[in-house]
Amino acid sequence: MTELRVVHTADLTPPEWTAMRALMDATFNRFTDAAFDNALGGMHTLLLDSGELVGHGSVVARRLLHAGRTWRTGYIEAVAVRADQRRRGHGDAMMAELERIVRAGYDLGALGASPAGAKLYAARGWQLWHGPTSALTPDGIQRTADKDGAIWVLPVSAPVDLAGELTADWRAGSLW
Repeated sequence: MTELRVVHTADLTPPEWTAMRALMDATFNRFTDAAFDNALGGMHTLLLDSGELVGHGSVVARRLLHAGRTWRTGYIEAVAVRADQRRRGHGDAMMAELERIVRAGYDLGALGASPAGAKLYAARGWQLWHGPTSALTPDGIQRTADKDGAIWVLPVSAPVDLAGELTADWRAGSLW
């Protein structure tokens, strides 16, 4: 039997932290401490099967710049389902809760996706960002051309120009 829990980072238990990190390490190539840190500080979906963590996703607050304004953004991080549990609707169930949080509290949802993960987001109505991407760094705005074509958005409060420039706030590790 599966259970979906929604919990803030502050309410995670030490065993949940350990299980989350193990799932991320097993799911992603070279999952770094900075990548794990970027998934913290917001709301998490924890998918449990008989009490064991088999899926995770989180939404954290970020500021993105677009069309001359800052957008309060619910940024989706670390969406993962254990390999033997995939193709059972778990990703959809977790994303439904994360999207509920984004729609209730943010101007925009955003995420960076691998080609394999992009299929889930496209099927859920997320829109591929076609414009250039960049990041506001300590040295000013820097292009992140390697992320062009990998950023997806979920507009909430107003339409966005998907061909315009999108700039992420600074953070350690992967900027997107």
